[in-house]
Amino acid sequence: MFLAASSGGAGSFMPILMIVLLFGVMYFMMIRPQQKRRREAEQMQNTIGPGAEVVTIGGLYGTVVSVENETVTLEVAPGVHTRYARPAIARVVTKAEPVAVPVEKAADEADVKD
Repeated sequence: MFLAASSGGAGSFMPILMIVLLFGVMYFMMIRPQQKRRREAEQMQNTIGPGAEVVTIGGLYGTVVSVENETVTLEVAPGVHTRYARPAIARVVTKAEPVAVPVEKAADEADVKD
């Protein structure tokens, strides 16, 4: 009788362990990758600068003209500017290239300032 009671108690521990294991697998397969994608999207939206070519969530291609706190102004055609919320930018097609000042011109400007 003592053996029957002890074996029954161990059986009730197994379903609880399976539920905990199921939640652990669900976390690593679904929740964690989604958090990673959200962080990457936020980082991309925060690093957008003028001159970058982007695609909106609606599929509209445009070039970033200016960036404000929560909005991005895109040039979708020559002379046509539209404003979008930062989260509406789905991806960056080409990054803006930094504007390089020629060395000779920079030296001439330095002489004028002095």
